[in-house]
Amino acid sequence: MSVKIRLSRGGTKKRPYYYVVVADSASPRDGRYIEQVGTHNPLLPKDNAERVKLKLERIKHWLSVGAQPTDRVARFLDAAGLTKRQARHNPSKGKPKKKRIEREAAQAEAAAKKADAEAKPTA
Repeated sequence: MSVKIRLSRGGTKKRPYYYVVVADSASPRDGRYIEQVGTHNPLLPKDNAERVKLKLERIKHWLSVGAQPTDRVARFLDAAGLTKRQARHNPSKGKPKKKRIEREAAQAEAAAKKADAEAKPTA
């Protein structure tokens, strides 16, 4: 049985509220879980202490028996000082895609034509 520390969604439509739970990896997102170990309220400001609440002792226990946190929960644990999150690096993700390159080339060409048109009558 593979155990994960992950988020389970609660709250109403357009008003999310998440529970940090320890669950079997085969369980559905909002389904059965083993233990609730915290909460996350994304509607609160980032500097608010109530935004993320964690039961640190229980999380330490689950990490010691092999539970794997998801990426978002690993960020919370890193901020709390429990684990060190590996930074991801994908340099090609931020590069402009094909349509944007074509659009920028067309804009540059249009700007060059406009500059030439303005320069000709004055000469």
